[in-house]
Amino acid sequence: MGVLATGSALSRCREATPIEPRSPLNERLGSHLGKLGPLRPPDENSVRLPEGFTSRVLARSSEEPVRGCGYRWHAAPDGAAVFPTDDGWIYVSNCEVGGNKGGAGALRFNSQGEVIDAYSVLGGTTNNCAGGPTPWGTWLSCEETDQGCVWECDPLGEKQAIVRPAMGVFKHEAAAVDPVRHDIYLTEDRGDGLFYRFRPQSTGGEIPDLSGGRLEAAEVTDGGKVVWHQIKNPGGQVQVTRMQVPQATPFKGGEGAWYHDEVIYFTTKGDERVWAYDITDSTITVIYDDDDHDDAELTGVDNVTVSAGGDVIVAEDGGDNQIVAVLPGRKTAPVLQVIGHDLSEIAGPVFDPSGTRLYFSSQRGATGHSEDGMTFEITGPFLA
Repeated sequence: MGVLATGSALSRCREATPIEPRSPLNERLGSHLGKLGPLRPPDENSVRLPEGFTSRVLARSSEEPVRGCGYRWHAAPDGAAVFPTDDGWIYVSNCEVGGNKGGAGALRFNSQGEVIDAYSVLGGTTNNCAGGPTPWGTWLSCEETDQGCVWECDPLGEKQAIVRPAMGVFKHEAAAVDPVRHDIYLTEDRGDGLFYRFRPQSTGGEIPDLSGGRLEAAEVTDGGKVVWHQIKNPGGQVQVTRMQVPQATPFKGGEGAWYHDEVIYFTTKGDERVWAYDITDSTITVIYDDDDHDDAELTGVDNVTVSAGGDVIVAEDGGDNQIVAVLPGRKTAPVLQVIGHDLSEIAGPVFDPSGTRLYFSSQRGATGHSEDGMTFEITGPFLA
């Protein structure tokens, strides 16, 4: 794609700094999961859970989740989402493997929560890390490479996945879609990565045209106000994407992103923060910073989702392999912990349509090998 420009944006951009939580946003955070109580000793699946919760293993890399389905669960399961169907739901999970051996696979459930099928929805791509669901029922799978693209996938596996280069060619991590405006927010997994917004071409209907649109980068100004600047060359052929807007604010390793209630939540691993971008008034706030805690319970922040009760929960890549709820006042509470998977990371947390089942993966399992990933389901009184 031509010669790319080099250099660090950190030398010319103001670093994003914490903004004190404003009470209206802070009050919108849920706090139910902070009342679950302490984690019990590990169960038969090596998962520590609060009282009243149980775990089961749904899929193991290199094995068929459903006997005779013909699809062996992919290596290194990572970012994920759930999609309702007429007779159940589908869990879509990325495969974070390089060398054009990545992609995404799916588990299909019936209305009783039984896994009835497994199949591929994307193949031949590289390092598919996170992504995000769209309101029109597709999965955006993001390639975490310098020449990475976003691929729009059919969770049913019936339609061929479509590459969406208008959303930028860079080291993609995650995507979160505003269901009202159809804007798509994107994170970049670099130490000087940007926070992006893609405004797709409108079709006048419920499904926008992702083949074209306007890619923008965020500049965080005084008081946490965000100003958006257009990226004129999203493909990065002349100059790498993150270098095209000198005013843009660098974020230290963008990770997971999720939309909930007019807010985009996203994480940055380089400074262990969880951010909240308020779409309504275009301001950004730090809702968690491990520097606030002498003995931080949440470290290695990665994928993020929001429960039906409004709790922001974050999976750890590192730390002690927990999923942790971020509560009002920058406090935290553990939701679960996987024991004996120290060479792995926790990825892909997301709830089923009822909000009573939590899915996630241990990307490399107990051995630390990508072919030993495991995908779990947790059931219990998440909404009680």
